[in-house]
Amino acid sequence: MTMFAKDGAARPVEVPAAPSFREATRLWTKIGLLSFGGPAGQIALMYKELVEERRWIGEERFLHALNYCMLLPGPEAQQLAIYIGWLLHRTAGGLVAGTLFVLPGALVMLGLSSFYMLYNDVPVVEALFFGVKAAVLAVVVEAVIRIGKRALKNRAMIVIAVAAFLAIYAGKLPFPLIVLAAAFIGWIGNRFAPGLFSGSAHGNGSAAADISGVVDLMFERGELGHTMPTRWHAVRTTAIWLPVWLGPVALIAALAGPTSVWAQLGGFFSLMAVVTFGGAYAVLAYVAQAAVTSFGWLSAGQMVDGLGLAETTPGPLILVLQFVGFAAAYRHAGAISPLLAGSLGSALTLWVTFVPCFFWIFLGAPYIEQLRQNKALAAALGAITAAVVGVIMNLALWFALHVVFGKVASVGWGVEVPVLSSLDWRAALLSAAAMVAMFRLKAGMLPTLAGSALAGLALLAL
Repeated sequence: MTMFAKDGAARPVEVPAAPSFREATRLWTKIGLLSFGGPAGQIALMYKELVEERRWIGEERFLHALNYCMLLPGPEAQQLAIYIGWLLHRTAGGLVAGTLFVLPGALVMLGLSSFYMLYNDVPVVEALFFGVKAAVLAVVVEAVIRIGKRALKNRAMIVIAVAAFLAIYAGKLPFPLIVLAAAFIGWIGNRFAPGLFSGSAHGNGSAAADISGVVDLMFERGELGHTMPTRWHAVRTTAIWLPVWLGPVALIAALAGPTSVWAQLGGFFSLMAVVTFGGAYAVLAYVAQAAVTSFGWLSAGQMVDGLGLAETTPGPLILVLQFVGFAAAYRHAGAISPLLAGSLGSALTLWVTFVPCFFWIFLGAPYIEQLRQNKALAAALGAITAAVVGVIMNLALWFALHVVFGKVASVGWGVEVPVLSSLDWRAALLSAAAMVAMFRLKAGMLPTLAGSALAGLALLAL
C-alpha cells in the first residue's frame, strides 16, 4: 500500500503488511541481543528497526509512546518495547517484546555475576575490574552532563538539581522522598509560574514530519480495539498484575521469614520499581547507599564493579540490580549452595524489577493521550528530571571517592571527604584517560571499558 507523508509532501511511502507474531518475535530477539549503549542507544535501535526500516509504527506515535514511558518508573526503553509489542499483538505481544528485551542481558549478567563472585580475588581478574571501575566513573560523569543539558533549561531547574544533590549527599534523604518533593514542586510551579515548569524534559515529536506505519493504518481501520480502555480495565489489570508481581515476595517472606535476605531483596527492589524515575543512574545512588551501608549486602567497590558489568551487557542498565541481588544472596546463602542462592537472589531481583514494567504499560497505555496532554503532570515530570540530575551528581561523587581514593572520612552532617594520602594515582590516571577517550575522542562506551580494563591489567602488573 502506498501512503503519503502527513506534512503533505508528495513522496510515496510503501507501508508493509502487518507483521506476524513470529516476525515480531524474531525482531524483538534481535533488539534484545543488540541493545547496548544504555537507553539512548536502545531507543535509537528501536527507532531504526521499527520506524525507519520496517515502518511498523509511525514516528509521531513512536514518540508519543516514548513520552508516556518517560512518565513511568523503571527502564523506559524496555517499557517502550512492551508498549509497541502490545500495540501490534495485544498482551502476548507485549509480554514477548518486554521479555526478549531483557532476557539476553540477564543471562549474560548471571554468568558474569557467578564468575565475579568465584574469581574476583584472582589477580588478573582483579586487575581487569580495577580498570573497569575507572571507566565507569567517566560513564557516570558523561551521564550527568548529557541529562543536565536536557533537563536544566532555567534557574528553577538548576535550583531543584542543586537541592536534590544536597538532600541526598549531605542530608541522606531517601530517593523516593526527593522524587515526591520534586514532583510536588513541579505541580505547584505549573500553577504559579507555568513558564518555568511547563513541558516535559524529554522532548517531543513536533519537529519532524510523520509518516504512517502499520500500527497507524490499523488504528484507522479500527483493528486495534484492545487499545480502547473499558470500564473495568484498570480494576481487572490491577487484580491480575499486582498478585503476579507481589505474590512471590509475600510467599518468600512467609517461608523464609521477614528478616531473611530473600524478603529484604523482594521488598526493597519492589519499592525501587515504584520510585525509579530517571533511569538506572538516578536510582543507583540510593541503591548503593542502602545495599552497602544499610543492608551490608556488598562493598562499595563491588557496587562499582557491578555497574561495570552491567555496562558491558545488552539490555537495560538497571540489570546492575540483578548483580546486587546475586551478591546479597551469595553472601547470605545459609544452608544452600552460594551459587544456587545467588542465582535465586538474581531471579527474585529480576522479577520484582521488571514485572512492574508490564503492569505499568498494560494498565496505563490505553489512557496515553489523556496523560500526554496533562500539563500539570508534564511539569511534575520536568521537576523530577531536574532532581534526577542532582541525584546522579551525587552518584558521580560517590564513585569518584571510592574509585580514586582508598579511604574517605566523615566530617559531620553526613558529608564525606577523601583522605588525600590514600589517593590511588593509577585509578586517577585511568579515570582521566577514560574521560578524554569519551569526551574528546568520542570513543564509545564499550571500547572505553575494554581499553580501561586492559590498561588496568598493565598498570597493576608494574
